[in-house]
Amino acid sequence: MEDRVTFEYAIIRVVPKVEREEFFNVGVILFSKPKKYLDMKYHIDVKKLNAFNSEITLEDLEEYLNAWEEVCKGEPHGGTIGRLDLASRFRWLTACRSTIIQSSQPHPGLTNNPLQVLNELFHEFVIA
Repeated sequence: MEDRVTFEYAIIRVVPKVEREEFFNVGVILFSKPKKYLDMKYHIDVKKLNAFNSEITLEDLEEYLNAWEEVCKGEPHGGTIGRLDLASRFRWLTACRSTIIQSSQPHPGLTNNPLQVLNELFHEFVIA
């Protein structure tokens, strides 16, 4: 059996009105340096979005999250940040910010299957 390795994850949140500090979870980002793994999953609950705010459109929010995904995956459209190494991209995505898309502080764990953990965390913190 393969030994477990360290990983870090953060919850991706939408903060429709930053000054009110209200948010709802839309995704999870997970990084494991030993596994050379960085990925994220997101889902926007339209009912929650509409309940929290009527100013942010679903299309705008999807555009912002797609940009995060491009950085996460190192896609060419991820720009300068997208060309950084995995750890630097994870640190940039989880940096403290005061925008409508934020992340929680990173949390550590151990796993031998980062994708499985990403799916479990996604279901626990976003879908449930």
